[in-house]
Amino acid sequence: MSNDNRERIIVKKTFEGEEFDVIYMKGTPGKTKEEMDAMRASGNVNVDPAAATFSYCPALNTCTYQAGPGIICHRDTPVKMRDGVTIYADIYVPENLTEKVPCIVSWGIFGKRPAEGQDEWKLMGVPPKTVSNMAKFESADPGYWCRNGYAVANVDARGVGNSEGYCNLWGTEDAQDGYDFIEWAAQQDWCNGKCTLFGNSGVCMANWKIASLQPPHLACLAAWEGTSDLYRESYFCGGIPNPAYEENIIKEVACKTYVEDTVSMVNKYPEMNAYWRDKQVKFKEVRVPTYVTAGWVHHHLRGSVEGFRRIRAPKKWLRIHRDFEWPDAYNPDNLEELKRFFDRYCKDINNGWEFTPKVRVDVLDAYDFDYAVRRKEKEWPLARTEYKKLYLNAEAMDGGFDTYANPSEVVYDPKTETTEFLIPVNEDIEITGYMKLHLEVECRGYDNMDIFPWVLKYNANKEYVPIEVMGAPYRGAWGFCRASHRDMDPTAKDFQPIQSHLYNERLEPGKIYPLDIEMYPHSRIWHKGEYIVVRLAGKFIKTEWFHDAAMNHNVDNGDGMHVIHTGGEHQSYLQVPAIPPKYVSGDYVYRG
Repeated sequence: MSNDNRERIIVKKTFEGEEFDVIYMKGTPGKTKEEMDAMRASGNVNVDPAAATFSYCPALNTCTYQAGPGIICHRDTPVKMRDGVTIYADIYVPENLTEKVPCIVSWGIFGKRPAEGQDEWKLMGVPPKTVSNMAKFESADPGYWCRNGYAVANVDARGVGNSEGYCNLWGTEDAQDGYDFIEWAAQQDWCNGKCTLFGNSGVCMANWKIASLQPPHLACLAAWEGTSDLYRESYFCGGIPNPAYEENIIKEVACKTYVEDTVSMVNKYPEMNAYWRDKQVKFKEVRVPTYVTAGWVHHHLRGSVEGFRRIRAPKKWLRIHRDFEWPDAYNPDNLEELKRFFDRYCKDINNGWEFTPKVRVDVLDAYDFDYAVRRKEKEWPLARTEYKKLYLNAEAMDGGFDTYANPSEVVYDPKTETTEFLIPVNEDIEITGYMKLHLEVECRGYDNMDIFPWVLKYNANKEYVPIEVMGAPYRGAWGFCRASHRDMDPTAKDFQPIQSHLYNERLEPGKIYPLDIEMYPHSRIWHKGEYIVVRLAGKFIKTEWFHDAAMNHNVDNGDGMHVIHTGGEHQSYLQVPAIPPKYVSGDYVYRG
């Protein structure tokens, strides 16, 4: 259970015909601006500085006022849900409307006027004053969109701020409310009958779920970087519990009633079940035109790319970039491109959007420069992918394309040590797509192993070469695996092993187990003479990179020693998605 000592209650709910005890904890009543200022002055703020703003909740005040030049706000507009619960939204519309406009819905738990709760509205990586004070956290900015012929609805979801009911986190109940709000908004006298959803991170997580319920008046979806499977991508990374990040968020949400205590639910239900499946997106039900973005350096990466792959929308686009989510979301070029997407499907403007390549990929190289920028592709994963195995050799701590006849092993202490294999690159190789790490493992002195692998780049001098984003180094592709959760989901592909998480099967002494570990998607070029490095650890090794704050796993390594077997009957390997050049003629090579 969470370390927070607030009151908790049990609400019985049914998922897939099975009844569950869902734990709710007493929310944090919304703080005034003065209370927020005092909290910051005392240093008593959340680990995530942005999360402190979630606590702000202004007094309920239904009115209409001038929010900015040419923009009217209908503040605290009440909207009834299907069960009679009332939620509140701030709805920004262009002033002096001469025609009805589409509505961009900004949905989520983060509060609809966060700028009022701080001295200056700031987002990491975004220059000051880029985003107006009207914007909801990680959402559409009315200061931009209303001046381009759209309404923006900043909604406080159920239980948030002054909205009634209990706050539900990223499940079907929350999505049903989003469905109801869209259908309400489409009927308003300022709306042209078309709505869309836009926002990144936690907002996008809610948007995926809402879109899967197929609201009739949802015209399209902009899914900008959002987790889509909370069990696998947040609460239990590879089966390893990671509740602390979400705890830092939900304990700050302004909620006058009760908020779903997913941290306590992690402890109550550690294996996959119907409760956790309710927090997965049913991708096959997403059918509207969808523009998806994903960032190579963010923990939302898997959910974003899975969304693009699995949705059944006949019209869908994917852009995978090297930037962090906030500067990417508010970059003016990206906003103009998103406007063309919205204009096409929310306003029926024939603007040539369909010429946009289905997939665009940034191929990373070193530091802050790239090998390719927005390279045009037709599909994901790339059809020309050649999956190749790089076998590991513990005898020399290296590797190559050929198997090793001699059995060998490397032993490391997961509490204090890491180990790494340096695989020499004999010719340029581009890795774009899904890597799989197959390890033959043994645990000596305990009955479980938590493994945190990374795939890094070293230069010809065996020096670490990071990626740089917003001035901070980022390592590369990553994965997670709890050995006792090694059972595979029957739908898993060879290139993407997915654990079922239905069982917790402890390890037997002296026995060697095969583990297939899913690595998050990646795209990077290694040049001749460089090294592909496989680094293994027993815990998440933090750096100064921002998203490391999300990783606070409850590891289960005991006093055991990790043993990696290679060669002979126990070939361990890294399977990589090698991308051949698009065209080769003699010495000429074109990769696109």
